[in-house]
Amino acid sequence: MLGLPRGGVPVARPVADALGAELDVLVVRKLGVPWHEELAMGAVASGGLRVLDPEVIAAAGVDSAEVEAVTDRERLAVERGDADYRAGRPPAHVRDRCVILVDDGLATGSTMLAAVSAVRLAGPARVVVAVPVGSASACELLATEADELVCPLRPQPFVAVGAWYDDFGATSDDEVRRLLRGE
Repeated sequence: MLGLPRGGVPVARPVADALGAELDVLVVRKLGVPWHEELAMGAVASGGLRVLDPEVIAAAGVDSAEVEAVTDRERLAVERGDADYRAGRPPAHVRDRCVILVDDGLATGSTMLAAVSAVRLAGPARVVVAVPVGSASACELLATEADELVCPLRPQPFVAVGAWYDDFGATSDDEVRRLLRGE
């Protein structure tokens, strides 16, 4: 099982425990539109994979130099996250295994799309995306990319992932490391 840090790891830990599964991270960073960081124009993942949403880029008027600048910044954050969260451990073995990707929710789906694409490069037997809540459009997108999508809440209208949590406080890097250790 791979949790997407930071918010996906607290969701993934109890699922991994219930399934008796190993928990690791797959670091994925959203590529936010420079003047509206919450609007995803794509994402980057461990291994250098980048997924772009040309429709968002065009609609927001983001030029290629801005896309590259944001990509470079977020790739560095992915590399730091990989090193920090794993603390020297190698990535989880996923070849020929069923991989469950967990996050706290799906808004646009671009971050999870990058995660699915990155995991597929490692040759898993199956890729399952599991989130508690998601927008209808993101769920439709991920249902075509993953072998299975588990998303019990698909509210209409979808406002934001955090709107469906009682407590959507920020997850710290320390908490992610603690959860990865099983504490």
